Amino acid sequence: MAESAAFETGPAAAVELTALDIVLWGILPYVMVVVLVGGLIWRYKYDQFGWTTRSSQLYESRLLRIASPLFHFGLLAVIAGHFFGLVIPMTWTEAVGMSQEFYHFNALLVGGIAGAGTLGGILLLIYRRRTTGPVFMATTKNDKTMYVVLTAAIVFGLWTTLASVFEGGHGHNYRETVAPWFRSLLIFQPDIAAMAVAPFSFHLHTLVGMSLFIIWPFTRLVHAFTAPFHYLFRPYIVYRSRDNSRGRGVGRTSARPGSRAKANSRASAVRNSRAPATRRGWSAVGTEDRDTRNR
Repeated sequence: MAESAAFETGPAAAVELTALDIVLWGILPYVMVVVLVGGLIWRYKYDQFGWTTRSSQLYESRLLRIASPLFHFGLLAVIAGHFFGLVIPMTWTEAVGMSQEFYHFNALLVGGIAGAGTLGGILLLIYRRRTTGPVFMATTKNDKTMYVVLTAAIVFGLWTTLASVFEGGHGHNYRETVAPWFRSLLIFQPDIAAMAVAPFSFHLHTLVGMSLFIIWPFTRLVHAFTAPFHYLFRPYIVYRSRDNSRGRGVGRTSARPGSRAKANSRASAVRNSRAPATRRGWSAVGTEDRDTRNR
């Protein structure tokens, strides 16, 4: 029989913890962190050339222009919502005058929109990858596994949000269970009982999320840790036009007839006087050594 022990928790007076609870909510999160950090270090050390998204924009860009921003911006909103809900204690929001009802309404509204946008974006990306021949040919088994786990994490997360809507005021308050458990992991004192009393939907969403982070270093998702944020702060790059400047140059020199022809003839004379005697068809720029060998 599995060993069990009684722990005090907020929503319940006492919780009987099994060995499975201890493994899932007390040990597995730290295993996930070790694999995530160790995998990133290994990938950076031995597979720097593979540290890429393997972009397929060259093959198809019409759907990508819609799906990619929808997914990425939605995911950023989802991450921000998770941070706000898991890291910031409920007492802090109440201290600034935010009631639990107001927080719950905003979390459901913003979280539902962000989750729906993220899910729509990932479904469009999967549709594009499956229906575009060259993109599908470039899809590996690793990519397929990543898409399955990532989509499952989004679906189960949206499921917990929609369940809270239908349950109304009687719904589960994850800020009393999942959030304290998450914060307890940061101080290496996991509150296993708090997570154990959470509903099954939260358990499933958390397990799929941890699975996603475990495979993260070994998939194309690794590019998220090297996002080019420095592009926002780099100086402007100045480009010089090529063909368009010719028309403007002709307009400026047209006031003096023959000036452009004279300038071109003088430049040609200077080049011819400086150029060494070379064989026919050879360019004098950077080929002096070859000319010496072929004389």
